[in-house]
Amino acid sequence: MRPASLRRARWLAHPDGVRAPAAMRDWLATPGSLTARLVAHSRQFRVQKLRQAGNACLADEAQAVGLPRARRVLEREVLLRCDGVPVVYGHTVVPLAATASDWPLFSALGERSLGTTLFYDPLVRRGRLEFARIRPGHPLLARVRAALAANGVPFAADATCFARRCVYRRRQGLLLVTEVFLPAVLTLPATPIKNTK
Repeated sequence: MRPASLRRARWLAHPDGVRAPAAMRDWLATPGSLTARLVAHSRQFRVQKLRQAGNACLADEAQAVGLPRARRVLEREVLLRCDGVPVVYGHTVVPLAATASDWPLFSALGERSLGTTLFYDPLVRRGRLEFARIRPGHPLLARVRAALAANGVPFAADATCFARRCVYRRRQGLLLVTEVFLPAVLTLPATPIKNTK
């Protein structure tokens, strides 16, 4: 595969298309809020904000958020941690044309879950999930590697990750959320943890 082609992922409409192992496919196909499922499968859940600032969107994100080509957007990067371990890398982009009334809480999220905000806002409309296998050479994988390295978590240079993404609409604003599933997600308990407190 040519290096240029690795900078774009092949996004598919069904998780079976990415040929993920059964356990990973189960996570990819999670209905509803991924945050809620992660909370249920861990004793302590945390959103670790890595960055939220302006940046150029990636080549395979522009069209998804209605841009004719890669342009500057507002970008948010987080690690979702279960019991201290990073299990999902989250990447969100919002076109600069979106107004504060479109996404009133986005700039003030801090380390709160974006997913929780989206799923409980009656004005938010969720698009269809898309799925991809993210290979070495894709910019998102480079960001995953950098985020994990900064947190002392090893990540193989030839690692491939599975991801899903979805476009959300609120009023006239579009917002794209991409979730890259890290290998550690497969170490979470298969069944929800009962809170004994």
